[in-house]
Amino acid sequence: MKIIVTGSLGNIGKPLTTKLVAAGHDVTVISSNADRKTAIENLGAKTAVGSVSDAAFLLETLKGADAIFAMTPPNLGGANVIANTENAGKSFAKAIEEAQVKRVVMLSSIGAHLPNGTGPIAGLHKIEEIYKELNTSVTFLRAGFFFTNFFNDVPMIQGAGIIGSNYPSDIKIPFVHPVDIAQAVAEELQHTPAGKNIRYIISDVRTPGDAAKVLGAAIAKPELPWVEFTDEQALGGMTQAGIPEEIAKLYAEMGTGLRSGKIIEHFLSSNASVDGKIKLEDFAKEFASKF
Repeated sequence: MKIIVTGSLGNIGKPLTTKLVAAGHDVTVISSNADRKTAIENLGAKTAVGSVSDAAFLLETLKGADAIFAMTPPNLGGANVIANTENAGKSFAKAIEEAQVKRVVMLSSIGAHLPNGTGPIAGLHKIEEIYKELNTSVTFLRAGFFFTNFFNDVPMIQGAGIIGSNYPSDIKIPFVHPVDIAQAVAEELQHTPAGKNIRYIISDVRTPGDAAKVLGAAIAKPELPWVEFTDEQALGGMTQAGIPEEIAKLYAEMGTGLRSGKIIEHFLSSNASVDGKIKLEDFAKEFASKF
């Protein structure tokens, strides 16, 4: 198969490309950075340098492709995030339709069943709605919260001796490791079910309290507490750390959605399986090695 991979050689793109090349597929990796060309080609794939928001570039790249892994870059500039996410989805959809790509696997998220009140996830809801109109096989791969996002909390742990956000320590959160996402994407790209399908990819379902305990033990801070912030405290902390205000507000809103339970309600009610292999304790070793 001729397969297009977006996301360059990120935490998902690199293991995914490696798996697909090893399986004998003709793989082209889209990257906005020309400096990645050598690294991509060293994996046995081809490189297409350009922006996923450029429909003309995407169309040229997708010509003759059998399948695409469509991932919208996070943040998209730090302003007008939801609108930019939706526009990138429209560019993808236009190119997919015109190139007549038969198989699409889209990286989505838990909470994408909701149109609003979910922070940045709302942009993925909009893309799902756009892709539902495509005349092709589409799987919406709804991922849990990335374990690797805990790396963003290292300064807080080192500086204040705490970890936390604007939701409590005892709620259930579906987590996922990018390597498990790559495995699920590889599986989905290599078969073509009819119509539109939703698959959740989750590695572990744990509480923030579990995360504090397990990660704390791994970095020799067994008493590391999970602290629930108010929405205002969470927003202020992110902006003080240099996160653009629009993005900080979106992430604070996502925390509110987690606290209310609405972001994970569809996952819990669907009785979806937990397919990922990398559990919190496994990630804790990775976290400690980079702490």
